[in-house]
Amino acid sequence: MSYAYLFKYIIIGDTGSFVSPISPFQIWVGKSCLLLQFTDKRFQPVHDLTIGVEFGARMITIDNKPIKLQIWDTAGQESFRSITRSYYRGAAGALLVYDITRRETFNHLASWLEDARQHANANMTIMLIGNKCDLAHRRAVSTEEGEQFAKENGLIFMEASAKTAQNVEEAFISTAATIYKKIQDGVFDVSNESYGIKVGYGGIPGTLGWKRWLNFSSRRVLQLKLLIFECFDSSNCVYRVSTLYCLLLLFL
Repeated sequence: MSYAYLFKYIIIGDTGSFVSPISPFQIWVGKSCLLLQFTDKRFQPVHDLTIGVEFGARMITIDNKPIKLQIWDTAGQESFRSITRSYYRGAAGALLVYDITRRETFNHLASWLEDARQHANANMTIMLIGNKCDLAHRRAVSTEEGEQFAKENGLIFMEASAKTAQNVEEAFISTAATIYKKIQDGVFDVSNESYGIKVGYGGIPGTLGWKRWLNFSSRRVLQLKLLIFECFDSSNCVYRVSTLYCLLLLFL
């Protein structure tokens, strides 16, 4: 399926410890479960610890444009930090996850955030997610604390539940909406895929938004600029068709 843009996400945060089959509690943070709930709309109560990275993808719509989200779920163990860091560099968005029932996962957020900002692009959008809000009776971190941490560090904040799906959809889509707005505001050079954004075939704009899209550099794209300019400025229908055909050849 074609898309206007592809956004790359990374999910970061602590990894839970081993869960005994007789344990009454699930002590994972829930990064993989959030991903599974968003991509497959299901909850898996027992989930193996992520080794390295896991991957998921889903199409969404923003401003009537199809957006593909490519999501990398990373292992939270210290031994995999070097792998995680390599994924920061190509991400447009990050979901920083903690468990509202485990205080230590909240206390480690500053370390995760420092790591992300050291290795990612400066304009990466970061969504802070307090997972397991369905377990409010076991809460160890207040909503106000999460809000305050997000405010102090320029993050978006939501509490969510991978189990009930509460705010899971909203967290992923809100992150994408913020990235999309940055594109519209000219914050990102979308010709540079190291920002975690890729323009798809559905990303060629209409007559109202084409000027923003032409903020590229390279000789090939310069030709593309000129052709688009001529196409939209021409009143000759045959000329428009031939110009659009040339545009198609440039993409192939």
